[in-house]
Amino acid sequence: MSGKGAGLLQSVERAMRVLDHIAASPGPVAAREVAKSLGLTLPTTYHLLTTLVTGGYLVHLPEEKAYALGHRVDDLARGLHRQIAVPPSVQRVADIVHQQAQAAAYYAALRDAEMIVAHVAECSQHPRIRPLDVGFHQAPHATAFGKLMLATLPLEDREAVLDHTGTPSVTPATVTSRTLLTRQLRQVSGTGLAVEVDEFQAGLSCMAAPVTDAAGRFVGAVAISMPTTRLRADRWTAERAVRLGAVRATRAVALATATRTGRLI
Repeated sequence: MSGKGAGLLQSVERAMRVLDHIAASPGPVAAREVAKSLGLTLPTTYHLLTTLVTGGYLVHLPEEKAYALGHRVDDLARGLHRQIAVPPSVQRVADIVHQQAQAAAYYAALRDAEMIVAHVAECSQHPRIRPLDVGFHQAPHATAFGKLMLATLPLEDREAVLDHTGTPSVTPATVTSRTLLTRQLRQVSGTGLAVEVDEFQAGLSCMAAPVTDAAGRFVGAVAISMPTTRLRADRWTAERAVRLGAVRATRAVALATATRTGRLI
């Protein structure tokens, strides 16, 4: 983490900011609006926009005199989904946790100090928290699987992550104080379980347990989400499902790694 931010190409960084800005907008965005919002000169903005259009990451809409996302963005999203796809055995574990806990179940994988949702098991009676789609990786301080990751990181790396992401108030219950968060993470480390109550979405809570590789390194998490009232009423059934799911996922990950590398475990 300490090396992040070193050796950045300014033009590439600016192009990514332009792409992020347009992706976050509800509709096509004019060049002047991009320049104003990002503090760029108009000529620089046009150069960046033209480069992104040429690469297929943006499209220019002449009639609207604005820019929108291009087809290459969808290609990248599909590529991400392929790369973070978990083995069928891990998917089956999530399905079992979903059934046992009667809650939406998630497998989140560790990728470069980020926890990214790689698989979701849900049904109409027990749907996911809507932002938690495959590929979600934000607000580690406010999600159960994010807290697990933060609890495993060395202090310096944890602070670097939090300096980058911040600890914004997602809901009124979100723990935003670094001091309080540190206390919470100590408890996570001690119990091997992370719980957030109304921190990510009001009225909903999440619980997560760690998944490790054959060497005992933290590589992911099995998590569930459910209404807070249900979690409080049926805490131990939910916790048992999550902890057992994490044990099963740990075995599945180890077996999948051994199969891929041709090594026996």
